[in-house]
Amino acid sequence: MKKNHLGQINHENPLFPPLTARHSQRRCSFKRKPIKKGKFYTMDPCPFVRLIIESLALKLPQPTKPVAVASGGVYPTTTPCFCKLRLKNFQSQTALLPLSNGSGDSPPESSTSAAGFHLDALTLRRVSGKPVTLCVEVFTGRMGRSCGVNSGKLVGSVQVMVDLGVSQTRPAVFQDGWMKLGNDHEKPSAKLHLTVRTEPDPRFVFQFGGEPECSPVVFQIQGNISQPVFSCKFSADRSRSRSLPPNFSNKNRGWMRTLAREKERQGRERKGWMVMIYDLSGSPVAAASMITPFVPSPGTDRVSGSNPGAWLILRPHGFSVSSWKPWGRLEAWRERGPVDGLGYKFELVTDNGPSNGVPIAEATMSVKKGGLFCIDGRVSKSDSAASTSSRSPIKGFVMGSTVEGEGKVSKPMVQVGIQHVTCMADAALFIALSAAIDLSMDACRLFSRKLRKELCHDEQDSCS
Repeated sequence: MKKNHLGQINHENPLFPPLTARHSQRRCSFKRKPIKKGKFYTMDPCPFVRLIIESLALKLPQPTKPVAVASGGVYPTTTPCFCKLRLKNFQSQTALLPLSNGSGDSPPESSTSAAGFHLDALTLRRVSGKPVTLCVEVFTGRMGRSCGVNSGKLVGSVQVMVDLGVSQTRPAVFQDGWMKLGNDHEKPSAKLHLTVRTEPDPRFVFQFGGEPECSPVVFQIQGNISQPVFSCKFSADRSRSRSLPPNFSNKNRGWMRTLAREKERQGRERKGWMVMIYDLSGSPVAAASMITPFVPSPGTDRVSGSNPGAWLILRPHGFSVSSWKPWGRLEAWRERGPVDGLGYKFELVTDNGPSNGVPIAEATMSVKKGGLFCIDGRVSKSDSAASTSSRSPIKGFVMGSTVEGEGKVSKPMVQVGIQHVTCMADAALFIALSAAIDLSMDACRLFSRKLRKELCHDEQDSCS
């Protein structure tokens, strides 16, 4: 890898445009405080491993007799098939299986991939020295449950052993080809094609020391070690005054009515929120600024997807915050449906302005349970996310941030892929983004419910 004049690694990274020399000099690499006087050492990222399951396809045995439609027989060319992937201590995953009509051991004509599994440092320590078993169960029929019973019929299963010790240092392939379903080698049986491989995916891990609206310190985590690396400062626009003019009298009832209408309007919008991120020297290195107010749709008490609130994630440019450059734009709203959801969309801002961004993440998370805000080029959970991924310059994992459900204490845990962080200022942008998505859960709270006092413009707004 090439290094710049500061000794930092230059990655071909679409997330961060080239920096000027003056700006680069303000950026610093990850350094711990000295243990002994004059001695510093670099804090390593946490080990992560990505378990990838791809090239999935199924080959069903040809029937020895013609199958009559009236008999309810299975036609291999039309029967839907799927598989469940199970790994101990992980939630199972499901993937569709296209049917292959090829002969012999030739690769399938078409295939699919599963979302895969991300194994963190704690999991890797727990299974250290032991291979883990990936179990793949194959079903015919439609996915889901009918009357409380699984609608698919089990065809068979296969197991693949994965050595995670090897996977932490280099890519490894543990299965690539066809595997027979069933133990009877005499009879023809279905075959499953799959590729199982692992890639090391080290990440920097950060955690907020408190809720973002409480202006906490942010720590970097590495194993059992945590050290402060950033501080946050939350602010809301408190410039409006409720003081009465000195010549106010009972005759000025028109002024009173105007004040009441203004107070009601302000109580129906959430705006002016901002989170500044500072490094340990006290210099501002990133910010999240609410640029579009969160307001309820007419006749409702919720922020709708047709009129979402929005944040700009800002990076330093010059000495004044007012001259900072937008790096990303986050929209958020409250989804309607059987389950309340927080919808969001994040895009990178180009030189053409915030209105011409490149979308790299779009999804919905449960308002009640919370979830994980994730930017990952390999994960698409919906048609909209798939279309977003096709236009995105992002390949692989970028970041993930935990978001607690509405009304719960939230101390976001942030993971950032090391290829996207060359110095502290890069990491600060992701911290600002994490704060913005966490605060969006509060900004999208139903307007019939009160906000906590830290989020209000002043003490007379609707706060708890």
